[in-house]
Amino acid sequence: MTLTAAGPGQIRCRDCTIRLRAVCAHADMLALTELERIKRYRSYTPGQVIASTGEEPSVVGSLVEGVAHISTLLPDGRRQMVGLLLPSDFVGRPGRSRIDYDIVAATPVTICTFRKPDFERLLASNPAIERRLLDMTLDELDAARDWMTLLGRKSARERVASLVLMIARRDAALNGEEPTEGQHVPLRLTRQAIADYLGLTIETVSRQFSALARDALVAHGSQRTLEILDLSGLMTAAGEAV
Repeated sequence: MTLTAAGPGQIRCRDCTIRLRAVCAHADMLALTELERIKRYRSYTPGQVIASTGEEPSVVGSLVEGVAHISTLLPDGRRQMVGLLLPSDFVGRPGRSRIDYDIVAATPVTICTFRKPDFERLLASNPAIERRLLDMTLDELDAARDWMTLLGRKSARERVASLVLMIARRDAALNGEEPTEGQHVPLRLTRQAIADYLGLTIETVSRQFSALARDALVAHGSQRTLEILDLSGLMTAAGEAV
């Protein structure tokens, strides 16, 4: 893990790529100035642990680039992936004294971090940031419910299509947009990580991606991207009403 202070050459809050969806989305200029002062960037390599179960968190922050996965260790030694962290997601829980899950970088990850006491003080004096954090927590709860439905009821085809749609929506939302045909979706996760997340085998994941491409719903692009060719068809493949 590398730590970089905010300063010359670093991203200013108002120019940040996740600004529209991050915890600071509704912060006023005074709050942004304070966030600018206290933030630090932390970078992680794939496979590096960001946080571990039982730790007392010293920092919180927003994921700026990359993907991380959240998992828990079962009593019999098996590991269960329970969620993904994508750009703009908040890492850590203000007011909590321990971490309940393991968070590991699935790709190169950059997090805009704040010392937990500094952020908690800022949160107490800025209702807009506090409200945004509450909204993000509720969104996370909805995502967890969707994930339960995905694992419990959806077919392999529906799971893979749902993952593509989820990432497409999140990527488009960073610019205040909705997913569209022609959109290039960054799919930076390895096939193994996707298989673990969806509760499938690598072979099944590969077959389903090939089937989506064969049906002209998506096309494989460069640098681990997928192009959406047929949005309504992809939604149908995901088991969603069009």
